Amino acid sequence: MTGLSIRPAVHDDLDAVLAFWRTAAEGTSISDDRAGVARLLDRDPGALLLAESAGDLLGTVIAGFDGWRCHLYRLAVHPERRRQGVASVLLAAAEERFVRLGGRRADAMVLVRNETAHRAWGAAGYGPQEQWRRWVKPLTG
Repeated sequence: MTGLSIRPAVHDDLDAVLAFWRTAAEGTSISDDRAGVARLLDRDPGALLLAESAGDLLGTVIAGFDGWRCHLYRLAVHPERRRQGVASVLLAAAEERFVRLGGRRADAMVLVRNETAHRAWGAAGYGPQEQWRRWVKPLTG
């Protein structure tokens, strides 16, 4: 996609990213607040990637690497810019980051009910692992 640039988010982007997710992301997370995203940027400054064109935020992905596994979260593209290659460019940048850091395999958090996301992830070469289930425990009230 021409005119699209990818860059890591900085603290000045927090409010814009949170507003963008309310428009473009499916579901919410316990960490979808200023403090949660700020912690991400402090711990792993290159993890939150932004796709922009002409100063407009078109997409995001969190490409977190803990030194062992590569995790993808919050792949979101503005509804008016979907099916134009934004997600593909974001995922390519995330995967390049993982390879640079020594990652060997990436996994993605994908909502079961989000059929649109299933098609996008499948087109990018990802597939569900039915033998695994995510087990969670909230650590805050």
